[in-house]
Amino acid sequence: MPDRGNMNPPLIEIVGVVGLPEIENGAELGSMIVMAALGQDTSLENGDILVVTQKVISKAEGRTIDLRTVIPSERGLKLAIETGRDPRMVELILRESKSIVRIDSTRGIIITETHHGFICANAGIDQSNVEGEHLVSLLPEDPDNSARRICEEVAQVTGKRVAVIISDTFGRAWREGQVNFAIGVSGLDPILDYRGSLDKQGSVLKTTSIAVADELVGAGEMVMGKAEGIPVALIRGYRYQPSVGGVAGLLRDPSTDLFR
Repeated sequence: MPDRGNMNPPLIEIVGVVGLPEIENGAELGSMIVMAALGQDTSLENGDILVVTQKVISKAEGRTIDLRTVIPSERGLKLAIETGRDPRMVELILRESKSIVRIDSTRGIIITETHHGFICANAGIDQSNVEGEHLVSLLPEDPDNSARRICEEVAQVTGKRVAVIISDTFGRAWREGQVNFAIGVSGLDPILDYRGSLDKQGSVLKTTSIAVADELVGAGEMVMGKAEGIPVALIRGYRYQPSVGGVAGLLRDPSTDLFR
């Protein structure tokens, strides 16, 4: 057995990045994150991972909409009556979804599959942390590209190679409470695949694939919070092989999904 007394214990640091100004359409988030990190004496290093909330991405990409500009369709009106929801919100949910997975009319819950392939409530549309009584935010059109653009901006400003994960909060089947999930990934593989490797007893692992991108954004949430107004977390010390990334590896094919 190895001498554990001579082994360095794993250590991962998670730091909230504070001081970001209010994000507006067209903002260069990569540069803004670098400056905010420098302002708190947290210089970015090669291998750092940035967890960025979906909300600031959507604001920077103009993915907010005023409900007063939305004209509900006939389908939207019918579903709004069925669920007791604002028909304008229902209309947006339909526009941002490729299918409806579940409806609970008594509680007004609409679970959809978005055009990205995410299964979530309300197609990821919500009114939290957006300015204006009638404004709502939509998910980014291409979260992987959003993450990639931040990686590139950070590299241009600092010369450092970082990975970026875009996070959003989803509910989970069979369990209470919500957690953060990765919806966009650049710079690392979202899955750590152990299949084919051996465990400590020499048995071949056949099914173990760890959703590390989801675990990392869940860890980042510990310093970000929902009400604290900290939209970025820096994770340092997690060892990974740089890769193109992409969230597609986290999405289960419907043909293998036993619960649809």
